[in-house]
Amino acid sequence: MKLAVTGGTGFVGSHLIDAALAAGHSVLALTRRPQQSRPGLSWIEGSLSDTANLKRLIDETDAVIHVAGVLKAGDAAGFEQGNVSGTLAVLAAATAGGTTRFVHVSSLAAREPQLSLYGASKAQAERLVEESGLDWIIVRPPAVYGPGDKETLDLFKMAKRGQIYMPPAGRLSLIHVDDLARLLLALTVPEAPKHLVIEPDDSRPNGWSHREFGDALATAVGVRARTVSTPRFLLSIGSRLDQLLRGANAKLTRDRVAYFCHPDWVARPDRAVPATVWRAQIPTEQGLKQTAEWYRANGWL
Repeated sequence: MKLAVTGGTGFVGSHLIDAALAAGHSVLALTRRPQQSRPGLSWIEGSLSDTANLKRLIDETDAVIHVAGVLKAGDAAGFEQGNVSGTLAVLAAATAGGTTRFVHVSSLAAREPQLSLYGASKAQAERLVEESGLDWIIVRPPAVYGPGDKETLDLFKMAKRGQIYMPPAGRLSLIHVDDLARLLLALTVPEAPKHLVIEPDDSRPNGWSHREFGDALATAVGVRARTVSTPRFLLSIGSRLDQLLRGANAKLTRDRVAYFCHPDWVARPDRAVPATVWRAQIPTEQGLKQTAEWYRANGWL
């Protein structure tokens, strides 16, 4: 197949491109900066606001996989531009170019739009996709981890130091990035389900408690570590300090504190991926160990 990919330079997008090329597909991917060429991959320089280059990206492709999005922004306008306006632009280009199959990568945060600006923007983007008239499917990944991920790296570093600070008591689901990439590719074929919102995970019933996840991280790193449940007020203080110290590069923003402290980020069984389409193949304990080994080999841990 000939696939158009947004967000191809990011963590999920780069693994998706690797999987697509390994499966024999050709890929057109959007980038803001020059990238190394690879057989089967064509980079289209531009952004989601660049109509002409979006047209070049999507014209005459079999499917669009829209991965690009904004995880952190200083205000509602930043999330609106990255997650809502960007999605609208890609939908418009797909409609104009005649590509009807549209795989949209959202987030479990869209289930609770009142909690965070991020979640609200992802929910609004989902509504645009649902109203597009395309053969859409929406994928809400839970926490995604794997080699090359900078978002969960801090948790591995905490585990190595022997103390893992987690949000207040709650549960979450997880998925390895390579399992997610396989799912996104499986959804591009014409016979795949459409007009569904799905929530994939690692097939662990009822997900992981924060303490169970902390213990799994410690095992993956090969140390004995203590998982500490951090009260919300301390996370709020930490977010203010992080923004004072790192400004726009802060990882723990007020918006993310509201998201992290929600007690239920478990993928819902009634939104599971049909077993005939996809099954998770990487047990999380194995995936976490593989990720820790990758971090060590690349000098990150």
